Amino acid sequence: MSKLIADHIGLTFPNHTVPTLESIHLEIEQGSLTTVLGESGCGKTTLLNILAGFQKPSTGQVLLNGKPLHGPDATRAVVFQEHALFPWLNVQDNIAFSLEVKKLNVGVIEQRVRKILEIVGLAHVAQSNIWELSGGMKQRVGIARALISHAEFILLDEPFAALDAFTREHMQKLVLDLWAKQKRSFFLITHDIEEALLLSEELIIMQAKPGRIAKKLSLDFSHRYRGGESIRSIKSDPQFIALREQLFTQLSHEVEG
Repeated sequence: MSKLIADHIGLTFPNHTVPTLESIHLEIEQGSLTTVLGESGCGKTTLLNILAGFQKPSTGQVLLNGKPLHGPDATRAVVFQEHALFPWLNVQDNIAFSLEVKKLNVGVIEQRVRKILEIVGLAHVAQSNIWELSGGMKQRVGIARALISHAEFILLDEPFAALDAFTREHMQKLVLDLWAKQKRSFFLITHDIEEALLLSEELIIMQAKPGRIAKKLSLDFSHRYRGGESIRSIKSDPQFIALREQLFTQLSHEVEG
């Protein structure tokens, strides 16, 4: 099985005296579900950009199966907070774009796009224009583009932050369903505590100035969903609520400090 490692990553931007990230060590197994939670400015997005290959660290390195990575490649796909879709292409063509760049057979492209559209629940809007879609549907298109790449590691940069609570929970369910059915690793950063608890096998809690890992928690809420329990039931569980309040208090004190 593949393993993506942030090997003691550090980053200090030019003209900055305080590191943005300091000695971050993470090991992300294939098929895992990892979420990073922390206050604004703790370096969550910077860490994701380093894992994706968009940003070079000052110290340490990113490894895939023991081999250093020096930039973006097909093993990692990113879903951004801003959906970054092509407004001049319809849903189907947005998803197919990366395959067309590779000059794959037209029949192969159509088959793969059709399958992905069904997986993310967008088959009924395949020919729709991007501007006709809701925020949740646009993010589904973004996730579909990541999935169709066959990347082993899907990196999500606060993808549901701008969505209303109802749509956000539907998108959380989609991520859990995809994780349960596919042998992909999902790595998500968020500032939403409920989302972090639900979408984690391993929850990474970060502190700021410098950005560093404060705590790692192993959680079973995602496995309970995979076992058939509903999201509403999980979120109303006293254990879930108690941990949510504990993390809220902890993070609030850090922000105030």
